[in-house]
Amino acid sequence: MLSSSIRTAVRRTQKSSSTLTVLGSCRCDSIRRFSLTCRRLQAELVDAGGLTPTHRIRNIAIIAHVDHGKTTLVDQLLRQSGTIKQLSATEQLQYTPMSSSSSTGLGSTTADSQIDDGFVTRLMDSNDLERERGITILSKCTSVLYNGNLINIVDTPGHADFGGEVERIMSMVDGVALVVDATEGPMTQTRFVLSKALSRGLKPLVVLNKADRPTSRPQQVESDLFDLFATLGATDEQADYPLLYASAKQGWAQETPPEVGTGSATSSTMTPLFDLIMSHVPAPMHLERKSPFSMLTVQIEADPYVGMLYLGRVQSGVLRIGDNLLALNAAGEKVGEGKVKKIFGRRGLERIEREAAGAGEIVSIAGVKCQSGGGGGVNVTLVHPDGWGAAGPQALPTTPIDPPTISIHVHTNDSPLAGKEGTKLTSQVIRDRIYKEAETNVALTVLPGPTSESLELRGRGVLHLGVLLETLRREGYELGVGPPKAVMIPDPKLNPDGHKHGAWLEPIEECTVVVKEQYASGVVQKLTLRKGEMKSYESGDPEEGWVKVIMDVPARGLIGYMAGEFGNDVHGQGTINHIFKGYEPFKGAIDTGRNGALISMASGESSGYAMAPLQARGTLFIHPQTEVYPGMVIGESSKTTDLFLNPCLKKQLTNIRAAAADEKIVLASPKIMGLEEALAYMGDDEIIEVTPGSVRLRKKDMEGAKKGKTQKAKK
Repeated sequence: MLSSSIRTAVRRTQKSSSTLTVLGSCRCDSIRRFSLTCRRLQAELVDAGGLTPTHRIRNIAIIAHVDHGKTTLVDQLLRQSGTIKQLSATEQLQYTPMSSSSSTGLGSTTADSQIDDGFVTRLMDSNDLERERGITILSKCTSVLYNGNLINIVDTPGHADFGGEVERIMSMVDGVALVVDATEGPMTQTRFVLSKALSRGLKPLVVLNKADRPTSRPQQVESDLFDLFATLGATDEQADYPLLYASAKQGWAQETPPEVGTGSATSSTMTPLFDLIMSHVPAPMHLERKSPFSMLTVQIEADPYVGMLYLGRVQSGVLRIGDNLLALNAAGEKVGEGKVKKIFGRRGLERIEREAAGAGEIVSIAGVKCQSGGGGGVNVTLVHPDGWGAAGPQALPTTPIDPPTISIHVHTNDSPLAGKEGTKLTSQVIRDRIYKEAETNVALTVLPGPTSESLELRGRGVLHLGVLLETLRREGYELGVGPPKAVMIPDPKLNPDGHKHGAWLEPIEECTVVVKEQYASGVVQKLTLRKGEMKSYESGDPEEGWVKVIMDVPARGLIGYMAGEFGNDVHGQGTINHIFKGYEPFKGAIDTGRNGALISMASGESSGYAMAPLQARGTLFIHPQTEVYPGMVIGESSKTTDLFLNPCLKKQLTNIRAAAADEKIVLASPKIMGLEEALAYMGDDEIIEVTPGSVRLRKKDMEGAKKGKTQKAKK
């Protein structure tokens, strides 16, 4: 393989001698002309048998670290291919976003949608939580037509907690586009998604996004990226990747870097990226259409008219409406069957009905009924029952998923305020919903809890589990949630018989921190106290003052730090990302240094009169006129001991006029925690009460609060 310096020099020599500065209006005109050209060239792809020719199909996934521009890039590909409509000035004024529950068309956007140059942005982030958080949570498939060819595009999440979404879609693509920020360079999730692509033998193409920014440093990022390929063991063919410079926001891509500091580009459209996809990503010619039909399900969708839709790439054979299919789990056992009622392809955001589908095409199938809770979810193989010979139909191999690292226990809400806000309260209803979620959420593991009415949920991180709990909350469920714990496993070297003898391994996360230099020492000190070990410390441009620190930290050490404490330590000027590294011997107890709790010992409605003097005891978590009960945590104490207080006292009213005027009550703003912040903050003896309208923190032992007993100081 070429060295990184030689590779960079070769790419530099390809830069043209002059750079054309393109005005914004000219770029818009070029994009419009390009879209019209694509629409004219969109010939009907299907042949006489209703199938798309294999040589005209390209299946590609867009992978990247969080906030490196994947979804914005897909938006531009949809726009410039003519797949989505540009709204006129009148249509923009009349445009009313609808709920994200809509399944097709522009109706799949939400009230947070923005219109840019007549196009609705962030079309792929159709989930309410995705819109609110500004991140991609679920992998989604779309398709565009380019010069008479079908390009299926899969948009993937960039956050480490949702890495399972990336792993499960790798089986249905033939190439990946690795998007890298031209300023930040390769990050933790870049390493993760690239390693998964390389392990499957895919040859990536690289897009250096945000190359128009004055802070971009393409030469250094190219060198770091090539080193990453070499570190991950890429083959010579994989390391010889093509590279484009792009600005997804402005809508252009080109082979030469733009002029540093000006962001001027020689291209005004995404045509170079479309051409590179067609030339670099192989067509699925290795899939045989003469064999019996088989398809591995990677996603399940629900339609109110046709029922469950199973999405995947046809692995072999041809499927037609009316065919009988069997559903096999990973072990090859039959878990369902049915007759194909509908076959749907994709054109942008819309489902297109098909009469048939052949090997290499990505389609959704309706009509198959799988057993609920019997393994009939994601990673189910749909096969034709005949034509397999004496061996019979076999299940297709599935992509291995990294193990979960964090676990929580959930049970029914048993607080005094249970049943006042939610509609789904019983343990059986909660159990059925969670097991149904586990059929489609491949990174989620559900185990029996310590009691008959509880379950143990294991996921990739607090954010992964928090999104699930927030979804259940919005659906009307009420839950009691225990503190998050790291998933420990026995050490096989010290426990050769597999029994637990006290030797444990814990999950370790590789943590990458990018922060201003003046705050780096505080972050390193906090992570060191949480049993972190520094692996590297890199200083950037002295004028910018940024440093990059890489540390190996136990997963349990990050639980209470990333939610809010890190932001305070860096004053909002820093980012922290982590990725699962492996299991190592238990590092010992971690003291997070959290103070005691302010606990209510009365039931009723809190009052400003009672809360005013309580502010001297610590930080309050509630507003006046909030319903409280004995054992509910209403604040954090300024000391290490728990304090039992009465926030419900009311001023005694008499018919005797006071000699002095009433004192004005001044209350500081309380610290209101969201669900994920509460998960990170809670102690081992506490429970979160999750309801559709509230997130409350309480003690497990509410009897102690009723008696007003003070607990001992924490050791």
